Amino acid sequence: MTGAPPLRPRALRPGDLVVIAALSGPLHAAYEPDLERAVVVLQGMGFRVRRAPLLQAGRRRWWSAATPGEIAAELNALLRDPEVRAIVAHDGGQTALGYLDLIDVAAIVADPKPILGYSDISLLHLVLHARTGLVGFHADLATPGLGGAWQAVPPARRAELERLYTGLLTGTAPIGALPTSPSWECWRAGRAEGPLIGGVINRIVLVQATPYALPPDRFDGAVLFWEEMGGQASYVWSYLHVLRHAGVLDRIAGMVVGVPYAIEGLGGGDGAPTLPEIVLDVLGGRDIPVLGNVEFGHAGPNLPLPVGIRAGLDAGRRTLSLLEPAVR
Repeated sequence: MTGAPPLRPRALRPGDLVVIAALSGPLHAAYEPDLERAVVVLQGMGFRVRRAPLLQAGRRRWWSAATPGEIAAELNALLRDPEVRAIVAHDGGQTALGYLDLIDVAAIVADPKPILGYSDISLLHLVLHARTGLVGFHADLATPGLGGAWQAVPPARRAELERLYTGLLTGTAPIGALPTSPSWECWRAGRAEGPLIGGVINRIVLVQATPYALPPDRFDGAVLFWEEMGGQASYVWSYLHVLRHAGVLDRIAGMVVGVPYAIEGLGGGDGAPTLPEIVLDVLGGRDIPVLGNVEFGHAGPNLPLPVGIRAGLDAGRRTLSLLEPAVR
């Protein structure tokens, strides 16, 4: 797959069917209104929307919406259904590792479709990109994102996100520069161009321990993006060192770090390090640009980052641009 073009889904058209599916965690009854608002957002983008059968409030099996086999069966049915043009994960969770070996990869190659989500859905993006070249859409989930975080921002910001997502899913021209904000920070100046590879950092590390890991050369010249939520600052330091030991940090051309969320022990005094200090400590003398505190991850709302698409990073100027279309 080295050097092969990414497998782009077909561009969505007005009236196309988008399905919201429970690809990991369950839908708690309290969040049914958020899911309903997510449906309205997608309809406002011009799409028809359907909920997959497993997405029922109160339905659960342990920490999941269903067994891994049931979730995989539903996902495969969506992948094989020619009417379904995109799949949006309702939420993240802890289930995708249980069915990575059950996904119908041939159906993806035959009819690639955008799959949207982050957190646990990072596993799907990385594995499917490794196996097929599929462009995965590291983007907001339906329930906590489109129906939650999007509703809490000013209307102008929500309209900007809606235009961005619609353009990315329906347009065959590069998006160009993503909208910046004052929160973006240059942690190490420099410029880089390369394919976007990333997700939540603990999932990047976990997937590399499976048979479906990205080959090492997939990181050559890549712009690695990652975020994290929960746990300890020391965990982030450890995950970065795993990537260092694996040689990933020696291969990438640049790094983009999302807004940290609910991480204990970050810059709270008593000698606690900040996130930039942790990142630069592990990078050591590796002279690659690092742009931090970019709006993607669990803090939400998410700027969409299509896995496998070439991006241009200028950390000193605090810009990140999508240089290729994500769909065809």
